[in-house]
Amino acid sequence: MPTNSIWSYPPQSGHVEGQDLTGCTVAASDGTIGHVDREADHHGMRHLVVDTGVWIFGRSVLVPVGVVTDIDAGAGKVTVACTRAEVKAAPRFRTDSETMDRAYLTAVGDYYHGLPPRQAPVT
Repeated sequence: MPTNSIWSYPPQSGHVEGQDLTGCTVAASDGTIGHVDREADHHGMRHLVVDTGVWIFGRSVLVPVGVVTDIDAGAGKVTVACTRAEVKAAPRFRTDSETMDRAYLTAVGDYYHGLPPRQAPVT
């Protein structure tokens, strides 16, 4: 996957421009991560801020939209091509200002880009 594509929805993801994903459940290959708190696009680095609830002590994580494999708007579900452990191990998201910090976003993109490729799950 080219590095730039980590910041763009894959064509097969089902993303519709202008679609509001706020509140959608986010599922990894091995279980639920949390729900979409918001979507942001700073420096051309489009990403989801996901509230993990109690799963990782109530903190949020930042997920580049390039790892989204499926959006089921009817079910309110976004599926990503990584595991819960991989999301948890991503560079820590602490403050909203990090969504505008090019260096932080680059580190997040590099992390997700370096994950092993996976096939989209068959549903």
